[in-house]
Amino acid sequence: MVTLQQIADKAGVSRGTVDRALNNRGRINPEVKARIEQIAEELGYQPNRAGKALAMARRSVKIGVIITSTDTPFMQTVLQGIEEAKREVESLGAEVIVKKIKGAKAEDIMKAMEELRSEDVKGLALTSAEGDDAVLSTMINTYVEEYGIPVVTFNRDIKGTKRMCYVGQDALKGGKTAAGLMAEIVPENGKVLIISGYPSNKTSKNRDSGFMQEIKHVRPDIEILDVRYAYDNGDWAAEIARDALNEHKDLSGIYVSYAGVGAVCRKIEEMGLEKKLKIISNDIIPVNCKYLKKGEINFLIGQDAYTQGHDPIMILFDYLFDGTMPEDEYVYTEIVIKTKYNL
Repeated sequence: MVTLQQIADKAGVSRGTVDRALNNRGRINPEVKARIEQIAEELGYQPNRAGKALAMARRSVKIGVIITSTDTPFMQTVLQGIEEAKREVESLGAEVIVKKIKGAKAEDIMKAMEELRSEDVKGLALTSAEGDDAVLSTMINTYVEEYGIPVVTFNRDIKGTKRMCYVGQDALKGGKTAAGLMAEIVPENGKVLIISGYPSNKTSKNRDSGFMQEIKHVRPDIEILDVRYAYDNGDWAAEIARDALNEHKDLSGIYVSYAGVGAVCRKIEEMGLEKKLKIISNDIIPVNCKYLKKGEINFLIGQDAYTQGHDPIMILFDYLFDGTMPEDEYVYTEIVIKTKYNL
């Protein structure tokens, strides 16, 4: 049987992109859609949806999803992918129960896990907590080993657990991508500031590490200032940028590896320095795009939020239906580079 992943590998796109192309959902480049459809036809892909629907209806399969930080623009896009996958699998006879959490505390995630287990879910997709998640890791292992509930993580991974796989950005590579772009636009012997999230946030930590590694490799002349943490607070990020600019009059670049780049841009406008600095950040969300269009952000690095929400449910669905395991432990989403010219 030909799988969506096989088509994705041959087309050089993500599994989520193939799913959207073949099922006419969401935004997709017409040329990419046509190429995927051609490859699917050449490989003899047969979705066999009617059979799946009947089988799922008989099994009464439930999939639980826990999404954190739902008050952020990025996670709202992740939620769109979740809702689309929910519609698809429920049309095939399964059920998806979504638990939304505003913050990202381990205790809230574990409470939601227990609520979903009490509703007899057969599979679970979740994002990890901010900070130390040792207790959450133990709980995931318990769910997999004792309760027989497979777990897929997305957006923020929990390595070292028995989870089936992780769906999300390769944060280290994302940081290296940002460094490669910064190296092309910062003048000789320039100074670059990194404004990060929480010291304990694995995603921002890996982005920071990737950025520093690659800058040292490709542009050893660039001086990287100490990483400064804004704790996902835009006002704090803006204050960090202001203080750094006052202290280092020759600062030439800022990499905002997590949240707050909009506030940083507003502060730089107030200081009248928007034409002097080169800024790179992450996530193609409205507030960031506003400053990208104005030319105050030079590059935005996207991580395909929609797929991060959509694919974990489909991975669990395929596993629960016919035992199909994901081909890789890490299902990395595409790293997309946006400028004001291709937004």
